[in-house]
Amino acid sequence: MNDLGFRNRTDGFTADHLDDRPFDRDPQTPQKPRPKARRRRGMRVFAVGAFLLVAGGVAFGAWSHYSQAPEVTATAEQERDFVPSVRVATVKASPTVMSVTLPATTAAFAQAEIYARATGYIGQRFVDIGDRVKQGQPLAELAVPEQDDQISQNVATRNQLQAALDQAQANLKLAQVTWDRDRPLVNEGWATQQQGTIDVQTLKANDAAVGVAQANIAAQDKLLMTLRQNRDYASVTAPFNGVITQRNVDVGSLVQGNANTGTFMFEVMQRDVIRVFVYVPQDAAFGVAPGVDAIIRVPEIPNREFPGKVTRIADALQSGTRTLLTEIDIPNRDEALPPGVYCTVELKIPRPTPSFVVPAEAIIFNRNGLQVAVVNNGKTEIRKLEVTRDFGTWVEADAGVKPGEQVILSPPVNLVDGDKVQLRSNVMAPAT
Repeated sequence: MNDLGFRNRTDGFTADHLDDRPFDRDPQTPQKPRPKARRRRGMRVFAVGAFLLVAGGVAFGAWSHYSQAPEVTATAEQERDFVPSVRVATVKASPTVMSVTLPATTAAFAQAEIYARATGYIGQRFVDIGDRVKQGQPLAELAVPEQDDQISQNVATRNQLQAALDQAQANLKLAQVTWDRDRPLVNEGWATQQQGTIDVQTLKANDAAVGVAQANIAAQDKLLMTLRQNRDYASVTAPFNGVITQRNVDVGSLVQGNANTGTFMFEVMQRDVIRVFVYVPQDAAFGVAPGVDAIIRVPEIPNREFPGKVTRIADALQSGTRTLLTEIDIPNRDEALPPGVYCTVELKIPRPTPSFVVPAEAIIFNRNGLQVAVVNNGKTEIRKLEVTRDFGTWVEADAGVKPGEQVILSPPVNLVDGDKVQLRSNVMAPAT
């Protein structure tokens, strides 16, 4: 009966109703949520979290922008009102005399290579390398027996010609006497006209013979003079005061007196005055002239300077090197400065045009060329600089600046024309 009654009570219930009733569930069995409901709750939580995150970010960004706006404004105002502090240097005019140091070479004031003018053997040699000689001093004596024989032979010929002249003069004198005696006889008719003609022609023939004999003697004298001059070349002498720097012969050496293949015997140099050859480049050559002061220095003689003056210039630049050959004469009475050595020459050249000294640190180099920033009434002026000479730490310019103006050293890269600046220090331009 109970079973029937139970079935009657449950006839109006469905399975869902049975699931919803608490007294029909087992309390020991865990309940599982349904999948659709769980998914909907997760999406709602994620949406709420994302909304809160975005809202927080927007709020934080707005707050950060609001808090930084005064700082940005203050920075912009500071940059607008900022006046940089710069170091400056004062431009000054270059000296009226430009000092230029150039490499040079010394040479003897006079140098002669002594060649043989006579053919023979060295009979005596009187000098050697390093000997100091005077003008006209014998250097060597040649043995030239052939020339001596020629001179002796021609002297004998000259004596023969002199005898012929004496004979012709005697015949002339006899003819003159004969004519003087016969002339009155011919005039008075005591002698024939033919005799008179013979006397006159004999006188003229003897006079011509005397002329021929005199001409032969003159020619022989010229020949003897030539032979004696050639014989004098056998005695080799010094052409000027100097020093023997080369000796290529010794006693017994055969020397040739040929003009083309003559033997080189000695070399003599005059060292009491030294010539210095220097090639001045074009940028300094226009001020070089005779009389310009010069100082010569030799590295191997560190404690001495040799003063001198420009003596002569070439007056034309060499097209290949664009340099001007310049000679300087240096007194060298103590012969401390040898010829043929390397040296340096400091020339004191007057400047043809005025120039100005600017520190290299002040130069601005960009696509506009070389420029400098000049401070004028607290503001910058960017000017183009015309550089004439570059000395590394400073340059010379002939346009762009004036003496007394102040240029900015190591100017900032963002410096433009018209910027305000304040001076931090003043550096004087270096002296030239």
